[in-house]
Amino acid sequence: MPHSPASPIRRDVVGWVLLAFASVLLLPWYKIESGFFSFDWLSHPAEAMPAAALSFAGRPWLAPLLLAPIAAAALVAARRTRGLGLVGALGLGWLIAEGFAIIHSGWGYAWLAALAGTKGPMQPGLGWGATFYCVAMLMLVAADLAEHGWCKGDRFVVGALLGVIAAMLLFVAYPLVSILLSAIKDNEGHVAFGLFADKFLSPGIWSLRCLGGSGSCGSAWNTVALAVLVGVLCTALGLPLALIALRTRVRAKWLLRMLSVLPIITPPFVIGLALILLFGRAGIVTTFLATHFGIPRSRWIYGMPGIAMAQVLAFTPIAFLVLVGVLQGVSPSVEEASQTLRANRWRTFRTITWPLIRPGLASAFLIAFIESMADFANPLVIGGNFNVLSTDIFFAVVGAAHDQGRAAVLAIVLLGFTIAAFVAQRRWVGRRSFVTVAGKGDGGLPAALPDRLRIGCYVATAPWLVLTLVVYAIILGGGFVTAIGRDNTPTLEYFLTAFSIEKGVNGWFLSGSAWPSLLMTIGLALVAMPLTAAIGILTAWLLDRQRFAGRGLFEFLAMMSFAIPGTVVGISYILAFNVPPVQLTGTGLIIVISFVFRNMPVSIRAGLANLAQIDKSLDEASLTLRARSFSTFRRAILPLLKPAIVTAMIYSFVRAVTAVSAVIFLVTGRFNLSTVYIVGRADVGEYGIAIVYAAVMIVVMMAVLVGIQLAVGERRLGRRRPGSEAIAAGA
Repeated sequence: MPHSPASPIRRDVVGWVLLAFASVLLLPWYKIESGFFSFDWLSHPAEAMPAAALSFAGRPWLAPLLLAPIAAAALVAARRTRGLGLVGALGLGWLIAEGFAIIHSGWGYAWLAALAGTKGPMQPGLGWGATFYCVAMLMLVAADLAEHGWCKGDRFVVGALLGVIAAMLLFVAYPLVSILLSAIKDNEGHVAFGLFADKFLSPGIWSLRCLGGSGSCGSAWNTVALAVLVGVLCTALGLPLALIALRTRVRAKWLLRMLSVLPIITPPFVIGLALILLFGRAGIVTTFLATHFGIPRSRWIYGMPGIAMAQVLAFTPIAFLVLVGVLQGVSPSVEEASQTLRANRWRTFRTITWPLIRPGLASAFLIAFIESMADFANPLVIGGNFNVLSTDIFFAVVGAAHDQGRAAVLAIVLLGFTIAAFVAQRRWVGRRSFVTVAGKGDGGLPAALPDRLRIGCYVATAPWLVLTLVVYAIILGGGFVTAIGRDNTPTLEYFLTAFSIEKGVNGWFLSGSAWPSLLMTIGLALVAMPLTAAIGILTAWLLDRQRFAGRGLFEFLAMMSFAIPGTVVGISYILAFNVPPVQLTGTGLIIVISFVFRNMPVSIRAGLANLAQIDKSLDEASLTLRARSFSTFRRAILPLLKPAIVTAMIYSFVRAVTAVSAVIFLVTGRFNLSTVYIVGRADVGEYGIAIVYAAVMIVVMMAVLVGIQLAVGERRLGRRRPGSEAIAAGA
């Protein structure tokens, strides 16, 4: 049905048509090497020609792109919205087809080269003109779908849904497909399934010679064995810590709270570095034992024992936080009912509490398992000759062999393990219900622990607590002495080398070697922070408030990046975005994108949790008053989602600042990051600078988290407390 000139649909469509014309007539079509926002291209127009000019300057395959805006303008002039979807789809389809068919080295497909008999034309990566063209075409499709009644004819919902799906396909699915394709190709780009089979079945991956004592096992089994060990130990320590926090009257529970936060704000490899300073051949403990007890120095810390120790120290707080939430969900009234029936404390714990927390134990184990498999930094720093998949991937790319095909095969193996664990976790949690807390009030008191269990919890967790405190003492203080353990003379040498500020001819300037990487890291993290929160919250709103075909697949794709190890993300981004049509490597944009889609699942979960507490009648009331869905989302829903937004922004910022496994493949001399700088200093033996840099990062992140905690506050559960000696309701 035609619309009047004042139709909102027509005004929206006019805007997208104008954007399409601007993208092909005014904006640079290809990537600007110096960067679009440098605006150097304004003085060199030949390097930044739009598609319309390029189509007459030796690139005629761009000419069909001009037809889509012209056809869309004709439909708008005729006051017709239907048909725009076909125009947008054809324009977008042609852009994708020609982008992959013609790349930097000629024809993108061997069959095209064989058909044409020539190497073919060449073109660089797409730029901002092509980006805005894609957006305009996508929104024209959304306008037509809304006209046909999709999502109740809501243009904002359809546009947001298509936009999020397109972003996920480009930055999550496309890189994974690139890994699969790279794994089955040889160095010349030809499909070679035999070569793939040889690499996939390599003894370096699957060997079991270590079981016979004749060699080492393959990296796949090393990775699985390490992950199982770490998962068991983290769960075995996390449960006693959670029980101490919630079911005892220990006064120093602030210590547990602090230790549960520290690993989140600590660069992931720093714990391994601290263990080297403690237990390495020249470490503090090693030197003490050799001097006073004659125990010979050894390298036992380098390998599986050291990696497992570092990962248990790093990931036990995650298991602890999971199990604290599970224990808080056990209704105290159920335990009180058991004691009312004359069951003692041990029987109550064994028959009531334990069965109710078993799903939480499985979740804690699987999370620690996934984290261990995905960990790259600790095996790199302290792994020695113990190979795991994540470090093998790294050395396949940066080593002398430089075999991207092998890296892709290893990434597929690692991805298979982590996705299997991720799916197992989701199925376990999703199929079991152990609900004990309903909507009515709960005035019960948590049951106290049996004496033997309480003492056992203290005994089990004391070594972990002591070692954790020692490790963080090394991290925070090791950079301010000459050589910790050997020469403890206080010094500011390392700190001034990294963070000195000097006065020159033109005034004060940052002369320390760490400043560029720190400022770059904070800058990119600040750019990624609002984008992560925005996309995550919008995705959560679409999942919670909208019903559409393929919703389950959409949710799985949205959460997929949580299960993808960082090393796999880095490799997939190199393979996908190192060459046209989407060429992003060497830019800060690719680092920001990796931050956004790596941390987005947490934003989605935070948004879903908050939306579950907001009655849908609020949306219905707004829509009844003739507010559009965008207005409803902006004015009614977003103000109520402030806690989720804050959580998403802070988490994304902290994780971006401490990221290493993915970005180590993506950084350049210009876009260097703090974690990569620290790894580089540690790799050449400059432990003092590495430690002092890590300490500064921890202090900065702790200040940020404390400020947010004071500003936002914490949740209080309305349960009865037995006076000032109450068992703490959280940790």
